[in-house]
Parts: sequence; structure tokens; C-alpha cells
Amino acid sequence: MLAFPNIDPVAVHLGPLAIRWYGLAYVAGFLAGWALMNRRAARPGSGWDAEQVGDLVFYSVLGVILGGRLGYVLFYNLPVYLAHPLDIFKVWQGGMSFHGGLAGSLVVLVIFGRRTGRGFRAVADFIAPVVPIGLCLGRIANFINGELWGAPTDLPWGVVFPNPDAGGVPRHPSQLYEASLEGVLLFTILWWYSSRPRPRGAVAGLFLLGYGVLRFLVEFVRQPDAQIGYLAWGWLTMGQLLSLPVILFGAWLWWTAHRRA
Repeated sequence: MLAFPNIDPVAVHLGPLAIRWYGLAYVAGFLAGWALMNRRAARPGSGWDAEQVGDLVFYSVLGVILGGRLGYVLFYNLPVYLAHPLDIFKVWQGGMSFHGGLAGSLVVLVIFGRRTGRGFRAVADFIAPVVPIGLCLGRIANFINGELWGAPTDLPWGVVFPNPDAGGVPRHPSQLYEASLEGVLLFTILWWYSSRPRPRGAVAGLFLLGYGVLRFLVEFVRQPDAQIGYLAWGWLTMGQLLSLPVILFGAWLWWTAHRRA
């Protein structure tokens, strides 16, 4: 059993303002992605410049935040927010959905692709390799917050989370599993895969397919949200259900990219 580090979720107190690690993870993820995309844009023949990268990052931030919040409201806690609609705007209380953020980002990429004449596939291929950085940092912040823990386990690396709702039993540190798989592993694969010319849409397709499969697998050892529980068969979670269309769309995008090529 591993000891929970008990890191204060608040990184810095500035008078009444509390800056949390979770918020800093978002900022660091966007800044790191911005820096790496500028690095890719500087390559000869990339067709991108720093201004276009900055515009893409700005609109992606809007898509992730708005989509992530609305996704959480719709998929995970709709009855509560219908009863208290003003709570939708209280983002400082937590509640973001990756699948919602992904949906918001896809809408942004479609619009950005049309307005710049690049097309959705080209824009998605450009941004996809850096997305796992934000996923990794976000899951580490979830671990620091002691939230979204895994199912009970007797494995030696089980963690007893301090939240009373965790039951005081060792649990899978599923946040760290996701940080390692959806973050480090997926970033390594995509950065290598995108280092060579690929058919348009193949990089984005591989990201969606890889994320969807890895998230689906980790959900087997992740405790489902208490207000939802398991949806069917005693194991299907909301995360798995939402990952299925991501897997199918990613596989279709990757396959059609190679078919066109």
C-alpha cells in the first residue's frame, strides 16, 4: 500500500484568491502545447506561423473549457444542474468532462479549418500530438485533489485516499494510470508517428483511437461516479460509453485517411 502524499490542492493563496493545482494544470498544458506547436510550425514547409498557432490555441481553450463544462453538466450531473442552473457557472467548484471538452474542441477545429481553408483533418493532425500533455497534467491534478479514484484493490500500490467517500480502503490510483497511458504513452506514440508525413487525418485518427481504447480499459479499475454508478452488466461506466464513439470515429478517420492516400 502506498501513502497518499497529502499535497494541498491549493498551490498558492493570494489573499482571498486560491490558485489550485488543477487550474495550473490546465494553464501548463495549454502553454506546453502552444510551445510544441510553435516548434512544429517552425519546421520548413509546415505551412503554419506563430500567429496562426496562437489563434488555434485561443479558440481551442474556449472549446475545451466550454465543452468540458457542458459535457459534465449533461453527462454526469444533469438533474442537479436542472434544479440549480446557476451552479453551471461555478466552475471553481470542479466538474469537467474530457469527452465534453473533446466535443467542444472538434467543433472549434471544424470552424477553424473552414475559415483558414486548411480543412478539419489538417488542423486536427497538427494539434493532436500535443493534447496528451494536458491529459497527463490534468490527471496528476486529479490525484493531488484526491478525486476520481479507482476501485478497491489489494495490490501493493493501492492508495488510501483521504476523502471519507473513498471508504478508507486501498484503491487503484487510476488517475496515475491515465496520466501514464493517456498522457505519457500516447504522447510518445503520437510524437513519433507525426514526425513523418502521414495521410491527412491519420494522426488525429490515431489520437482518438488510442485515447478511446486506453480510457475504456482504465475504466475497468476506476470507480464510477457515485451519482451514476454502473450503467449496464455491472461494469459499463459512463466513461466507457462515451469512449465508444471516440474509438469508432478515430478508427474511421484513420482508415479513411489511408484509404484516400
